Amino acid sequence: MATDSPELHWHIPDQPPFHLAGFAWYARDHRYRRLPANPPQPLPQAVDALANCTAGGQIAFQTDSPRVAVRVELTGKADMDHMPSTGQCGVDCYVGPAGRQRFFGITRYDFRNANAYECVLLDLPGREMRNVTLNMPLYMGVEQIQVGLAPGCTILPPQPFSIDQPMVFYGTSITQGGCAARPGMACTNVLSRRLNVGAVNLGFSGNGKGEPEVARAIATIGAAACFVLDYAPNTNGPEHLAETFPTFVRILREKHPGVPIVALSRIRFSHDVLEPGWEAHRTGFEDVLRKAVAEMQKGGDRLISFHSMADALGDDFDECTVDGVHPTDLGFRRMANDLEPVLRRILFR
Repeated sequence: MATDSPELHWHIPDQPPFHLAGFAWYARDHRYRRLPANPPQPLPQAVDALANCTAGGQIAFQTDSPRVAVRVELTGKADMDHMPSTGQCGVDCYVGPAGRQRFFGITRYDFRNANAYECVLLDLPGREMRNVTLNMPLYMGVEQIQVGLAPGCTILPPQPFSIDQPMVFYGTSITQGGCAARPGMACTNVLSRRLNVGAVNLGFSGNGKGEPEVARAIATIGAAACFVLDYAPNTNGPEHLAETFPTFVRILREKHPGVPIVALSRIRFSHDVLEPGWEAHRTGFEDVLRKAVAEMQKGGDRLISFHSMADALGDDFDECTVDGVHPTDLGFRRMANDLEPVLRRILFR
């Protein structure tokens, strides 16, 4: 719902009382970007570009404004053929107590002809203090975002996360959120909402390949509650994963020796049943990760673990994706259901 309402006051939400989460290097770079603007080594070109997508970005605050709106200027127009524009380019709104927020609204606009929009996300009668989280676009960059609130309303910091440090997820297009119908349904956002812990989404569509220069950039993050590594499907096979995984972990460990690391095997794809060799290919990746993690544990790293996602989508896993690979909202919900107890044990031990 578009609005040109003069009764709204517009706020740039990068300063208190607003809380901006998901952009670990924002304080230094002042950009809605998921990796540092000046990394220790040059990043692969595709990763550098994809880092400007705002997957995992959250704007949180409390307000008694009966209306909440957003003005968004994107870096481009919606252009995906298997993912809704609401997920690629939209902002959605959750309201409620920390750890129990519920979905309320999503931006809708003419995605074919515009790369900027203004929409009302919340419009309720009367003034009442509410805890609000806005999830930013998954597969598009944001040049500018403003939050519109009623004049004279109270704006307070959001209810705090349970842990100061964020979960850091590194992986593929699935990690980035392809192909959620809206941002709040990406697995990392579902887990952040349920656990009441911030999440830094470092999923890079087609380009989570475990490069050491990417690991060195990630390692510059100030603090992390855990690292979740889920990049196996983007590698060039189990042999490549066996080469890159130990190096990637070693680089993270140099800067973050006391942070838990969880290695994930990939979910089942529909091809695993329908095409000969795919299931063996999947188990090959899983075997590499099991072996590598076991060797690291034997070497003294008690904070690294492996978790298989083979059964995360259930027996009807082929019904949980858009294209046989990328989850729908149902698939992401089931992934979150599978990962939530694993992360709870790690984060709240």
